[in-house]
Amino acid sequence: MTIMSDLVIGALALFGMVGLIYAGMHVAIALAVCSFLGVLAIKGSFLITGRMLALAATESIDSYIFGVVPLFVLMGFVVSQADIGRDAFDVANRMLGRIKGGLGIATVGANAIFAAITGISIASAAVFTRVAVPEMLRHGYTKRFAYGIVAGSSVLGMLIPPSLLLILYGILTEQSVGDLFLAGVVPGIVLAIAFGLGVYWLARNRPDFAGSSISEDVVPLSAAAMGRKALPIVLLIGLVLGGIYGGFFTPTEAGAVGALGAIVIGLFRRALPPGRIWRVLTDTGQVTAAICFLIIAASMYSRMLSLSGLPEFLSAALAASDIGYWGIIIAYVLLIVAMGTILDSSSILLIVVPLFYPIMKAFGIDPIWFGIVTVIAVEVGLLTPPFGLSVYVIKGTSPDRTLKLGEIFHGALPFAAIMLAVLALILVFPWLATGLLGR
Repeated sequence: MTIMSDLVIGALALFGMVGLIYAGMHVAIALAVCSFLGVLAIKGSFLITGRMLALAATESIDSYIFGVVPLFVLMGFVVSQADIGRDAFDVANRMLGRIKGGLGIATVGANAIFAAITGISIASAAVFTRVAVPEMLRHGYTKRFAYGIVAGSSVLGMLIPPSLLLILYGILTEQSVGDLFLAGVVPGIVLAIAFGLGVYWLARNRPDFAGSSISEDVVPLSAAAMGRKALPIVLLIGLVLGGIYGGFFTPTEAGAVGALGAIVIGLFRRALPPGRIWRVLTDTGQVTAAICFLIIAASMYSRMLSLSGLPEFLSAALAASDIGYWGIIIAYVLLIVAMGTILDSSSILLIVVPLFYPIMKAFGIDPIWFGIVTVIAVEVGLLTPPFGLSVYVIKGTSPDRTLKLGEIFHGALPFAAIMLAVLALILVFPWLATGLLGR
């Protein structure tokens, strides 16, 4: 077959996959089916195709670094069940609650703390819908503002390390997960501060949106009680992130130590009865199995793209075009945000990275910085209709049966805008992501 015919096959497989996803097929199945048919069309042999894709499947998860996924997922679910999220909110509320919009700022702060332990935005959305929203509503916040704050700040779990998306990106691109974690620290802090400032501005200047009778009364909390609530959080963050950055653990080892630490804390606090332990294990198994399936399918998809020569063709075409560096980056970001309207964050990452990462390498773009840009752009998709996974989690978790999806999307809109502004900062000032790495 000619090179052009292989390119056509690769393009048809790519567009066919997108069509199947829009038609409602599961992302992993669409990836696997189109990858198989694409390789079969290129190689012309069922035997060769089967062997190539079987090898891709085994190599994709037969790796030491992949062990970090179930371990951090396990730690996240244990932390969620052990009520550490509520403790983080209580501490942040006591420190920030008397500022105008302080409960909302405390929710952002608690989400940032929770993100530094779990790395799973869905867990944050579920926990703080139950913990923070009733308090905000009681203090005069409008429903859309309260739920919007939780939806917006929940995505911090996908940027502040340990982040599941950064782990997936590291696996897909064979980059250091430790370097990606370090690169996510400053952008994560900047985003959390920007969210807090946004809540403060909205509470003071947009009473029609935030609520006209927001009060700043907080429940008093003694220093000893604050210490008891903060100690497990500090211990876990120090254990996981301190172990990685101090060079004591690899990310995989840190995931194991963190999961064990979370279990010990949960048992010590008697927050993990047998029923909750079983729920944690089943939830961890379901999430890990889903991620495994997606990674295997994405590995097949990557092999098919490589065989077709499509990434190399696109690299050459973009290099020869006159849209330039910024045109390519902006088009890439807009594509990811658009995909967020129909897909979850992991699926977006597993579809776009195998296609665009070789292109960005050809342009000499820093792969660590590119990973941070990708994750922030993917996070915006968690808040955009009609899919908006975080919004659906909040709707499903909320006890308010009258709550409408439109109210949550409306409330989350300012936070999506703030994320785009922070993304623009990272694009203009790459050192915000790579400065701690000395690049």
